[in-house]
Amino acid sequence: MKFIAAQEEVAMLLDKAFKRRKGFGIVEVLISAVVLGFLYLALMDLQLGNRRALLRIRGRDAAVEVAQLVLDSLQSVGASGIVAKFGSDTTFKGPDYVRTWDAQGAKVQRVSSSDGSTPSTTVTYNSKASKIQSKLVYNTEIKVKPDVAYVAKNKTGLDTISQVYAKNVVVKVSWPFNGSTQSVEISGVIR
Repeated sequence: MKFIAAQEEVAMLLDKAFKRRKGFGIVEVLISAVVLGFLYLALMDLQLGNRRALLRIRGRDAAVEVAQLVLDSLQSVGASGIVAKFGSDTTFKGPDYVRTWDAQGAKVQRVSSSDGSTPSTTVTYNSKASKIQSKLVYNTEIKVKPDVAYVAKNKTGLDTISQVYAKNVVVKVSWPFNGSTQSVEISGVIR
């Protein structure tokens, strides 16, 4: 008998506890939704920041690759093939390069625009292949600097002849990023 009474008493206590607790109120649900919304916004901002950093790093790496490509092509020409004024800086515009990225990787190609304009940066969504392709245009500028360390002087009885046997070359590559122009410079000596 005592056992049955104890069971009835426990059942009555549990029934009271469940009747008092009806679940979450609307205020608790709204507060948790606001907190989750702020967490979601913070994660989205973090993701957007990571995406911008990735694009900035990709742009810089490609610019270094383009600058090295230009410097290597000047190296293959040699110092005698690079026209420069003696004793002062000579600056000239180099070719433009386009780098495209897609799911398979990246490629760089040289472009020449007939009207002298620079193609803009574009991001294209290809729905058939379900991939995003981005394209970035790099402008190059080549500066040949005079360097007395690379000049040989021969004195004869009548004249002094100066001969340049190497040239200091600076390749500047610039590209648009987030409304501003970024640039990278690489220098080298071409013999």
